[in-house]
Amino acid sequence: MFNIGEFARLGLVSVRMLRHYDAIGLLRPAHVDQVNGYRSYQAAQLSRLNRIVAIKDLGFTLEQVRAILDEKVSPEELHGMVRMRRAQLEARISADLARLRSVEARLRTIETEGYMESAEVVLKRVAPIRVAELSARAASYEGEDIGPVIQPLFAEICRRVEAAAVKVVGPGIAYYEEEDDGSVMVHACLPVSVAPGDHDFQVVDLPAIEAAATIIHHGSMEEVGQTFQTLAHWIEEHGYRSLALAREISLHCPENLDEWVTELQIEVAPAG
Repeated sequence: MFNIGEFARLGLVSVRMLRHYDAIGLLRPAHVDQVNGYRSYQAAQLSRLNRIVAIKDLGFTLEQVRAILDEKVSPEELHGMVRMRRAQLEARISADLARLRSVEARLRTIETEGYMESAEVVLKRVAPIRVAELSARAASYEGEDIGPVIQPLFAEICRRVEAAAVKVVGPGIAYYEEEDDGSVMVHACLPVSVAPGDHDFQVVDLPAIEAAATIIHHGSMEEVGQTFQTLAHWIEEHGYRSLALAREISLHCPENLDEWVTELQIEVAPAG
């Protein structure tokens, strides 16, 4: 057997931690000397120690670790827990990075306040158009809620339209509808010329917009804030009010997001 110091070194943990595990009944020594109280451990106990450390490092409390160990978790189940935890951490990191990019984009917008050029805004009529679409709900209109919804929607509508051998006749369109509870219905669309039928997507006719304030946005949609604010200034300065959330027309969508070209269309009407 090993004394507590030896066992700690072999198990790559601290003596203090082993004493704590003993105190809470998570890992008892194989033997405790009744005279001096020295703890001794067997090599076979490294198996339980490994599981304790692995499960704890996945983010579980020691009480939860005890419950999991009582269920005799197998190595395969531990691998499954690691995979699940990795996915959770990757999702959290991705969300945090997206939030940071959003903050950076907002700061760049702040830096350009007072320098926005509204001459590029065009007021025009947008013709009605038939589209194949898929829809899903986002928690809000904020970028961190919209992005994770619209991106897979577009991937899926492209896949389904291609599988149905339906010809796409124009650039992709995204539009949004506000719900009473503050959530947003997100629609990913591809212009088509087919009749509604037995498809695994909807075929709908988007109505015309009689008066749309439009602008071309260059770059990633994470950077769209400044372009939206240019539109806001133009709408106010020209005596209009907005009637709905913007339509987004994906004019150019290469792999490099910084090279994207998107037209924003906001339905407007005279203010007052």
